[in-house]
Amino acid sequence: MNLVPGTIRWLNIGTAVAACVAMVLMMLHITLDVGVRYFFNGQIVGTLEWVSFYYMVALVFLGFGYVEYKNENIRVDLFAQLMPKRVQFGLYIFACLLGMIFFGMLFWRTLLDAISATQRSEEAMSNFRFLIWPARWTLPIGFGGTFLAVFANFLRAIVRREAL
Repeated sequence: MNLVPGTIRWLNIGTAVAACVAMVLMMLHITLDVGVRYFFNGQIVGTLEWVSFYYMVALVFLGFGYVEYKNENIRVDLFAQLMPKRVQFGLYIFACLLGMIFFGMLFWRTLLDAISATQRSEEAMSNFRFLIWPARWTLPIGFGGTFLAVFANFLRAIVRREAL
């Protein structure tokens, strides 16, 4: 039983690391662009596109699963804390089921969009050819990781017989 949550944990750690790499690359890219503008009165063509379509998307979506797995999402559970443990457990299981449905649907829709964008070789409108179809794959990866994290938390709650 520990194999599934452990595998899901490592997959989400991998996507969180990828989000961190995207953040470092974004900082370096923007710093280099500012340096080129300041010292050489020039620019790095495509900085805005790279930041908008690649770095920020990866930064936002790839970390979702890890945050969910660690139970670090923002929660408003003031009333749930006042309820009996069995009711809290039931509400948590219900929330996990809703979360799996929600993130499963988001995963499926964004996967179809990513496949379609890849087949079309989707690109952004700019003064140069800028492919954005690879960035479309960030969303199904992020939502898939979040779905798996909710599933892992669901399994852990069932085994412990308590809300996480």
